[in-house]
Amino acid sequence: MVVSHALRAGRGRIPWLRWLSLAFLVAAVALTALEMAQYSRMQNRLPVDTVIAGVPVGGLTRDEAIQRLLEVYSTPVELVYDDAVIWLEPASVGFELDFNSMFGALEATRQQRSFWRGFWDFLWGRRPPRQEIPLVATYSQTRLRAFLQDVAARYDQPPLPPRPIVGTTQFEPGRWGTRLNQEQAIPLIERALFSPTERRVNLPIRRVPPTRLALHNLEVLLKQTIDLAKFDGLVGLYLYHLGTGEELHFVYHQGQDVPIPPDVSFTAASVIKVPIMVSVLRRIDLTKLPPNSETERWLREMITKSGNDPSDWLMENVLDPVRGPLLVTADMRYLGLENTFLAGFFYPGAPLLARYETPGNQRTDVNTDPDPYNQTSPSDIGSLFVDMYQCATRGGGLAVAFPGEITRDECQYMLDLLAENRIGALLEASVPEGTRVAHKHGWVPNLQGGMHVINDSGVIYTPNGDYVLSIFLYRDGGLYWGPHAKLLQNLARAVYNYYNPPAGGPTTPVQPAPTPTPNP
Repeated sequence: MVVSHALRAGRGRIPWLRWLSLAFLVAAVALTALEMAQYSRMQNRLPVDTVIAGVPVGGLTRDEAIQRLLEVYSTPVELVYDDAVIWLEPASVGFELDFNSMFGALEATRQQRSFWRGFWDFLWGRRPPRQEIPLVATYSQTRLRAFLQDVAARYDQPPLPPRPIVGTTQFEPGRWGTRLNQEQAIPLIERALFSPTERRVNLPIRRVPPTRLALHNLEVLLKQTIDLAKFDGLVGLYLYHLGTGEELHFVYHQGQDVPIPPDVSFTAASVIKVPIMVSVLRRIDLTKLPPNSETERWLREMITKSGNDPSDWLMENVLDPVRGPLLVTADMRYLGLENTFLAGFFYPGAPLLARYETPGNQRTDVNTDPDPYNQTSPSDIGSLFVDMYQCATRGGGLAVAFPGEITRDECQYMLDLLAENRIGALLEASVPEGTRVAHKHGWVPNLQGGMHVINDSGVIYTPNGDYVLSIFLYRDGGLYWGPHAKLLQNLARAVYNYYNPPAGGPTTPVQPAPTPTPNP
């Protein structure tokens, strides 16, 4: 009886446990259904850690993700050209996002995980692995090139040459130009178009240095300088740039060009000592002269002190005691210098050894009353300096004309000697202090207390290239040192400034010409 009562009591408790178990089961099924419904709804959105084309789009629908991608990649690219900002609309160069490819890649990645595996991870609160889909887009490089060409046309600045300052021999600084490097810009812009964040490009710009004025402009400036000085005489000028080979040569008289060729003959004065030096060096070997030889001493005094006695000694002892000047003339004729000759020694009363007719002194339209003893022309003596420089630097010029007789070292020796000729005026005073000027000057006093001729010729060594400059002045009524030496100086300064324009402002004005030294 006791056992039977216990069984009845156990049977009474079983329905309660069943109902409790059933309740838990129903709750579990309901919760599972709710979680599955929530998970299913999440399947309509992109996984939380999804990044497409560098843009986080987790939790968004496909349409919302597309809209966000469009917002990011439709943002104009900022292009910076110097201080100017240019906005590039991606659509203007045909930029398009390939949504089908990107979302197709995402879907393929999602299908690699089964629904139930994903649901199980969801139930346990495990985040799905991060999914990064690279950008797939296209654009038209042809349209980008056209856009850059338009930018260059609107923003590139051409360089401007220095401009002469009216009424002076000085120049205003030129302006640097800018030029867009379109080929370098294309990959930079492409990178910005395909970036969600770095959408600013500093365009690659090349700075273009100022150009130089055409040589004709220098000629105009030189003639204006003569006119402003109210010079009523004759100016002969020869210029040769030793780097470029460009040449300027004119003869100007009272506002008019004197037709050339032939060049006009002038009294050579002491500049004839340059041909004497060439003839002497042709006939000696410097390497065989003893130290401090008399020949070398007289050469130095002839050039640096413009001595007449040293000139005569050299012609008598190295060339020929009687025909020395004629040998100098013959050497110059051999070089093709038709207007250059020396017809006698320098000592007072020296006889005229020959009378020379040249293309320059036979002109009837212009006459500088040249000395029958020594004459030259701006182009002749300028060409001799060109030959000397080319001989010293490249072994050409005089070394080719007189092979085995004049060497490169001897040409350099002559230029070094000419650079020791320092008078502080004329060509020397036209350039900044410290500039090397290898030159020979000359002037001849007249009976009226003035000067018959003033000239200076030489090689000027400058930062923007070396050049030869030869300037001769003549005036019927005579020349006067103050105004006319300054005129020659100003002309030479204009040439220097033309080749070496200021970087940030006008150059130093020309100083007054110092008083001449004796023995020109």
